[in-house]
Amino acid sequence: MLNFFDENPAYENHVLFTDGSGQSVTYQDWYAHSKNLGKILSSPNRQLAAIICHNTIGSALSYLCCLQNRIVPLLIDHDMDAELRQRLLSIYNPNYIFKPVDSRSEALYTLNGYGIYRSSNTVHKIHPDLALLLTTSGSTGSPKLVRQSYTNIQANAASIAQYLKITAQDHPISSLPMHYTFGLSVINSHVLCGACECLTEATVFDKTFWDICQRDEITSIAGVPFTYECLKRVGFMTMNLPKLALMIQAGGHLSTRLQKEYLEFAHKTGKRFIVMYGQTEATARMSYLPFDMGLKKIGSIGIAIPGGTFHIMEDEKTGTTQPHVTGELCYEGPNVTLGYAHCADDLALGDMRHGRLYTGDMAYFDEDGYYYIAGRKKRFIKVMGKRVNMDEIEELLKSAFDFSDFACVGQDDDVHVFMTAPGRQSEVEDFLIDKTGLHLRCFTIHHIEQIPKNTSGKTQYPELKALAEK
Repeated sequence: MLNFFDENPAYENHVLFTDGSGQSVTYQDWYAHSKNLGKILSSPNRQLAAIICHNTIGSALSYLCCLQNRIVPLLIDHDMDAELRQRLLSIYNPNYIFKPVDSRSEALYTLNGYGIYRSSNTVHKIHPDLALLLTTSGSTGSPKLVRQSYTNIQANAASIAQYLKITAQDHPISSLPMHYTFGLSVINSHVLCGACECLTEATVFDKTFWDICQRDEITSIAGVPFTYECLKRVGFMTMNLPKLALMIQAGGHLSTRLQKEYLEFAHKTGKRFIVMYGQTEATARMSYLPFDMGLKKIGSIGIAIPGGTFHIMEDEKTGTTQPHVTGELCYEGPNVTLGYAHCADDLALGDMRHGRLYTGDMAYFDEDGYYYIAGRKKRFIKVMGKRVNMDEIEELLKSAFDFSDFACVGQDDDVHVFMTAPGRQSEVEDFLIDKTGLHLRCFTIHHIEQIPKNTSGKTQYPELKALAEK
């Protein structure tokens, strides 16, 4: 079986990407670019490339060309703070940077508005299985990266294509960032099937987005919970989109109220609405809720994707086979990634997980084998589809401002920041927006006389959560 990024003669004349402005490229265009790039960047050693990601044809082609030439791409959010981005680049020292054409320097090669620029001559030791590096924490510039293998990407793309029933005739639109594992999985699964994806940075609030949907006869939409909240506000369910057949949601928990609304809408209009669950550490997705079971199992993450299995672990060695027993959700499958990298030397590491992932989520299953998330074991939350580490945000604040102590707690789409200094709220808000790329409405700032701590100096987060809920 061909990998999704292999040259497939059957797809040569298929359109690969459109961008809503009339620009498009075929699979044959991609293959030609890839061969040209391979000649220019040829090296006896495997190489590392940073891609400054936009939702554009040039950005997506850069990613696919890297995979075909066994160059390892590191996908970086173009909105990442410049200082944090430079820190990340200095840690990994990539050989090349793929970014929008910069007139100040000469590119080695250009493809659809993206230039390839030499960055270093570093000889990296890169494991032969390593295919891709993704950041773990949105725009915070953490050096911690997820190492994905070629097998991981292929297995997940094939699984998604199978349960979503993707064909070459599908034409999705996505404003999900391609550096984000969910957005990238949409690209991978459709490329595998010879389909055409419309890449856009327009949001569902933009008229442009809906003009594209109408003109290009878009067949599916992918979004995080925030996307579907916005779709509700813009009157999506009253729009005339006769070709739209599929709506997929991942990247966090959508309220059961909205799940029900979208499921009922889908049933009424002959469409499908499918809820999924995943993590970057599992190359995007681990479960899906079959459409025909959606209304019966509202709130469930569904069942494991084809090729994967779930276990509920009472501890690291003991699992349970009893329904309604809560424990840590453990996933096994070929899409479980190799592990993390914290520095360039880690690119030489092999598989540290061996197909088994402890998700950090507490969960249970019902009598029918459908799984439900009960809470998070660690201090990660999903904000607008982005995984956010409370400890990282806390550290960023403490590093930037010495006039106050800080502590952070939160739940999906709601970060509570406690600070001890009065009168500096706007300064802190501006900093959070700038460094994380999140909207102000995602943050609630609380002034507190003293951060509660125990005798050993550890912050008492349960106390802060209780204060946040008042």
